[in-house]
Amino acid sequence: MLFHTFASQDERRKFGGSDFLELQPCRLARDAQLKEIVSVDAIEHWKDDSLYIHGDDMSEFYIQYGNIFRDGYYKNGSRGIADWCGINYYPLEETQRIAALLKRERPTDFQVLLDWLSDAEKYNGIYLLGV
Repeated sequence: MLFHTFASQDERRKFGGSDFLELQPCRLARDAQLKEIVSVDAIEHWKDDSLYIHGDDMSEFYIQYGNIFRDGYYKNGSRGIADWCGINYYPLEETQRIAALLKRERPTDFQVLLDWLSDAEKYNGIYLLGV
């Protein structure tokens, strides 16, 4: 299984320490500026409602999802392929594009991610936070 959820951060630490990519909703207001959204100060890691990809599965995630998680915003405001070691921000329009690609391409464990994204409209997009 590529995606994991944990009832607590203690459960996550017991499973695999801190070697995870983290998919997390962006909880900032929709009128927040991009500079604020991608600021390190705006992001609090290790949320219980995040979706996690363990480090041992990152190669498989890259193969299956690398083309899907593109065009995210980096900390410097530019866009491109996913930065596995940094901040990647996907606005709501991008999360909708991601969901459409998941339905069409059906990569490994896509339904877990698709279900998680079903709440994305409540938020201001999502983050993919690198290790």
